[in-house]
Amino acid sequence: MTAVREVMSTDLIMVAPSAMMSQAVGAMSKAGVGSILVLEDEALLGILTERDVLRAFDQMHADPARVSPISKAMTPDPQTIEPDATVGEAMDRMLDGGFRHLPVVEGGTLVGIVSMRDLARSISKG
Repeated sequence: MTAVREVMSTDLIMVAPSAMMSQAVGAMSKAGVGSILVLEDEALLGILTERDVLRAFDQMHADPARVSPISKAMTPDPQTIEPDATVGEAMDRMLDGGFRHLPVVEGGTLVGIVSMRDLARSISKG
């Protein structure tokens, strides 16, 4: 069975919780990703996803959301998975939780992120 380690991305896009929403969205857009990890002193505090951005713009309205710190919109304390977990375990966790991005943590250290797309690609390649 394929391990998460084999399909995860280690090219992480990260910001501090004090970063403005517009900065985070700009970084996500430039990198072509659907989420950004929120870290402080190397500790994973949250994840900001496209869904979080849309929810923030709807709830806070466009202008306030644009200049709000991402800590107000991020998903705090996101679920994580270990790199030696199987792709099937990661898929189950994402489907059960209703999300598409899962930070990968090993021994308390953030080492990667895996997306639903990464998992689908690994399955389609057999």
